[in-house]
Amino acid sequence: MDSELQIALIGAGLGLVVLIVGYNKWQERKHRNKAEKVFTNEHRDVLLEPRGSAPVDERAGRREPGIGNGAGADEDGEAVQAPRPVREASIMRSAPEAPALLDPRTDCVIRLEAIEALDVRLLWQAQAEQLADMAKPVRWFGFNDAENVWFPLGPDSAGACHWFCVGLQLVDRRGSIGEADFMRFSGGVQRVADMVMALPPGVPARSEALSVATELDRFCADVDVQIGVNVVAVEHPFDGREIEKLARRHDLALAADGSFHAIADDGSTLFTLVNLEDGQFIDEGMTTKGFTLVIDVPCVRNGVAAFDRMIEIAGDFARLCKGVVVDDNRAPIGPEAAEVIRSQIRQFQGRMAENGMPAGGPLARRLFAL
Repeated sequence: MDSELQIALIGAGLGLVVLIVGYNKWQERKHRNKAEKVFTNEHRDVLLEPRGSAPVDERAGRREPGIGNGAGADEDGEAVQAPRPVREASIMRSAPEAPALLDPRTDCVIRLEAIEALDVRLLWQAQAEQLADMAKPVRWFGFNDAENVWFPLGPDSAGACHWFCVGLQLVDRRGSIGEADFMRFSGGVQRVADMVMALPPGVPARSEALSVATELDRFCADVDVQIGVNVVAVEHPFDGREIEKLARRHDLALAADGSFHAIADDGSTLFTLVNLEDGQFIDEGMTTKGFTLVIDVPCVRNGVAAFDRMIEIAGDFARLCKGVVVDDNRAPIGPEAAEVIRSQIRQFQGRMAENGMPAGGPLARRLFAL
């Protein structure tokens, strides 16, 4: 009896253990499935998302706003523009081209850059100390960042610039620069940069600059021609008041230099009428044995037309004042001689045009300024 009871109790205990183990397995499997469903379908690991992608709400069927993926939507379904990526502004500035009034063929050009916008008055004062009394013209320019243009600097200039440009003219009618001129210019610009705390300038090579100056001076000497036509008295000296009256009739204006000028439409001088002797036409009661009409060939746009007008005026003066038109050797200038002169003018001005320096242009007027 006791043994049967014990066997029954043992069997019931084993059945209970099996039941408990089975129940635990069932609960474990149920929770595992639930957890997998939650983590798989509802919560994405943003650390595992590809860069630039945005989370997607699968239940609502819309894309949530994210960084760098364009437009998104808010909670009400309204489109929302994603913020644009912000880029830091570059502190590097590209160097502007040199001013049009400077030419590497005729000028030694140096640029200066200031990290912070520099008051142009400070630079002008500094350059006045370092580059005063240079043998050749020196021109300064400042760059207007707002308008993207260069403007010439002078003692009355105002404003502030990041970029400056300076040019030393290599040649004028007195000749070309020498090594001493170059060293004084380049060294002076370097000292200006130091004084205003600008970046070190890039200075052209000395040998190259001097070589360009030498070649340019040789070319300018070959085409630097002035042609004069004289009107000399035959019977008695010319009266200065009569000369002035005739000059005004031909639209010649008396200038401060005491000579008469024929003025072109652009304000430049076509030719001048000067006294053949000492004295100026502004002198009271002056008389003279003659006067000269002079054309500066490199500085006149249409030299032949200017020469023709000059010959016409000389002939009119000679008829009215009882004089004669002659060359520097006192030989009369007739039609054949006039045509030879026209041919020479065409030749010289043609060479200038071929070399990119047209007669009467801004570049020629600088190089041949008196």
